[in-house]
Amino acid sequence: MNFDSLEQNVEHLGGAAMSAVHPDIIQTHILTRLDGPTLASVGCASSQLYSLSSSDGLWQRICHRMWPSTADPHLQRLISAFPAGHRTFYFDAFPCLNHPTPSHNCRPTASSAVVSAVDIRYHNKLILSKIHETETESGWFLCSPFRVDLLDPKETVPSSVKFQSGEDTCLSDLEDNLTLNWILIDPTRNRAANFSSLRPVSVNRHWLTSDVQVRYAKVLPGERRGELVVCAAVITCGRREGGELQLKEVSLHVEDMEGKNLNGRESSLILQDAMENGERRREKIGEEQERYAEYLKMKREMAERKQRRERRLDMVCIATGVTLFFVSMLVLLRRFS
Repeated sequence: MNFDSLEQNVEHLGGAAMSAVHPDIIQTHILTRLDGPTLASVGCASSQLYSLSSSDGLWQRICHRMWPSTADPHLQRLISAFPAGHRTFYFDAFPCLNHPTPSHNCRPTASSAVVSAVDIRYHNKLILSKIHETETESGWFLCSPFRVDLLDPKETVPSSVKFQSGEDTCLSDLEDNLTLNWILIDPTRNRAANFSSLRPVSVNRHWLTSDVQVRYAKVLPGERRGELVVCAAVITCGRREGGELQLKEVSLHVEDMEGKNLNGRESSLILQDAMENGERRREKIGEEQERYAEYLKMKREMAERKQRRERRLDMVCIATGVTLFFVSMLVLLRRFS
């Protein structure tokens, strides 16, 4: 569908021609054909178009089309509490989240719960659509490593994806065509954000199980100034008899630059800060992958600096030990000489 031509046609309805077209025709036969960004742009053409394009039903249709998980009744109740309903939710979740610096002056307190809305597609065909609510107030959650598991331990999700070619082709195909949206919703503050890169940042085969691990990531600022963390979503895929791919694990966690998983309290504060203060904007193709590659480079450099410090400390300890040994020997020689 040519959304640009549709937008131009709708904008021509402004002014004198606007009064000749019944609002129901515009809302039912024209605005329903637009995607989110185009609908928002059309709403800027005139006050009447703004009123028509602000209909919650239009934005609900767009949200359901983009994220089928939002059709869940529980999630519908949460979205209805947002200031402008589905319109607010859409603009929280659709643009890419970019949050390069933390807001140290007003760190938010953790919410009582967080809801995940997850949609996985292969070649734009829906494979999995599910919501998951995580309670965030218990002592166990606050002190344990933060991890959201979308599937039960023995649960698998079959798919029609079938690979007959070699392994390299399989991995490359998943990297190009397996997309993920992992939206976190804060029902206390009525905010949401998409914490997954749309495309994978890496696709690898696990050395022990031979399962394929598809990793998506969003680089975020940590609690300390200059620190970076990564919010990582991992899809683990296995192969059934006949070559069909099945989803075995779908999880989300937050890790620091040393590779350590952050606990629930730390992760909740970082994610909440990104929800409230992160910038939503369109990103160029490959920009998230480049940012993740830069993060990995910084991670390697930090590990190398740490190794150099440890080597210097080891040398100091060895030199101190040798010095103390010779001093002790000199003292003993003088005493018995």
